[in-house]
Amino acid sequence: MIIREILAKAILSKSQVYEYALNPYVGCGHDCSYCYARFMKRFTGHRERWGDFVDVKINAPELLAAEVGKKRPGRVWISGVCDPYQPLERKYRITGRCLEILTASGWPFTVQTKSALVLRDLEILKKARKNDIEVGFSIATADDGIRKIFEPVASPIEKRIEALGTIRENGIRTFAMIAPLLPGAEGLARLLKGKADYVLVDRMNYHHADRIYKKHGLQWAMEDSYFERMGRELKQQFKTAGIPCQILF
Repeated sequence: MIIREILAKAILSKSQVYEYALNPYVGCGHDCSYCYARFMKRFTGHRERWGDFVDVKINAPELLAAEVGKKRPGRVWISGVCDPYQPLERKYRITGRCLEILTASGWPFTVQTKSALVLRDLEILKKARKNDIEVGFSIATADDGIRKIFEPVASPIEKRIEALGTIRENGIRTFAMIAPLLPGAEGLARLLKGKADYVLVDRMNYHHADRIYKKHGLQWAMEDSYFERMGRELKQQFKTAGIPCQILF
């Protein structure tokens, strides 16, 4: 892993999902095989393989403190093209310090991660106005064997679901992002009951992981018919579990 400490010029960027996105890192140590954020290499100039480098924006908290005083308040997505709680966050605590600033400033934010490390900052999250924040976990399957194939460095599925439940028990709105929809997702409705306030489901929209599907004989899970069938099944399963579910495809 090639790690660089860099000085960013700005930290809040425009987002197509919310008003702003905040990415404390460039690159991601989780190295998920399907990651859509690989497109970032076209703009960053990195020649290393995606997953083999991370740039740490060491001045992100200082930039954020200045920008929240100048920009119009809006919801901040943490993060759009990296996991804010990837392994290096344990050392650098960039995300945690940014959450402190957003909480103190009263800005709303949405945290999305695959890491149970977010529990480290639970006390910060509890200080924010409950209507202003939410925390979501990307959970593409209930089968940890499948998780190891596609997301070998990310937190185990059990740890993510436990963390989601803990966060919700502390009065914080939670969600699960089942994307990309991987084999084994049919077990998630049962596991997420009482732990997620709502669920979003999306199909595999990129071809970065095609070789992984083929290597493990999972080509059937790349077909339109699979996504259509699973979308219908998951919608019904979450309805039965009493969890609002939106299919995004």
